[in-house]
Amino acid sequence: MLPTTANAGAAQLSSGDPALQSLRSGPIEVQFWPGHRPLAERTLRAAAAPLRLPGITPAAPAPRATVVLAPTPSAFDSLTHGAPHWSAGVAVPAERRIVLPAFSSARTPLGDPLIALRHELVHLALNAAVPGRVPRWFDEGYATWASGEWDQGRGWEIRLALLAGGAPPLDSLRLGWPGEEADARLAYLLSASAVSYLAQRGGPDSFAAFFAAWRQSGDFDTALRGTYGLTLTQFERDWRGMVKRRYGWLLALSQMGVIWGLVALLLVLLTWPRRRRNREKLRKMQIEEWVEEWADEVDGRQGEEETRSG
Repeated sequence: MLPTTANAGAAQLSSGDPALQSLRSGPIEVQFWPGHRPLAERTLRAAAAPLRLPGITPAAPAPRATVVLAPTPSAFDSLTHGAPHWSAGVAVPAERRIVLPAFSSARTPLGDPLIALRHELVHLALNAAVPGRVPRWFDEGYATWASGEWDQGRGWEIRLALLAGGAPPLDSLRLGWPGEEADARLAYLLSASAVSYLAQRGGPDSFAAFFAAWRQSGDFDTALRGTYGLTLTQFERDWRGMVKRRYGWLLALSQMGVIWGLVALLLVLLTWPRRRRNREKLRKMQIEEWVEEWADEVDGRQGEEETRSG
């Protein structure tokens, strides 16, 4: 994620620490404290991997970056000026710096601090690739999408949030950035869906042309109008309509209806052999009863005939 407050100079808190160690490879430096060298080596290898940056380049070399592995929660808070308790990492593009937690906590998805590394590297690469201010929703959405954290399957999380009332009404959705944890987590998904939606309009060539226009004009809104013929307000309206169609109540309910229909069909298919066996068993029992009744009737007639002949 990006810092929510100005973090300029935050990492200088660590520069005078004699215990601070570092590793470097090309444009990547990893700073760490004793006890975290294995993680630092793994971080350096992971950070050196090429980045996929749709619209910018198929495979970009690692951007220049200093990755600081905070050894404790207090060190992380100090280095990031108090990032939200749920953030898994912080990128400061102006300083080419990333701060990651080197400790296990709720900040580290799946217990691995490197899960967030690629997301933060995309922040640095994006901000280096385009001039001027990058809108927060686009910055976070692009980092989420390009780092592989977003795919259409995660749309269920948006749908569930809408169904559970954990998201604002669709008519009030906007391309902004909230401060609360639940709202921010949903905002990552919504912003990624917006970037994905923009990238699909006109295909890869148009998306690449959009970035070229952005680099030339230095302004996001100008590039959006020049490439797609849309103002930001118009794009936001179109995106909101897409969210309604794809993740709204009617689609969710219709999909639930399809799901329950499939479940019912599956139950029928699973129970059909058993019901058939039961019917066959019942028919066999009926036949056996008929045979027994017929046999009793035959025996009775034979007894009557023997009585008469006697």
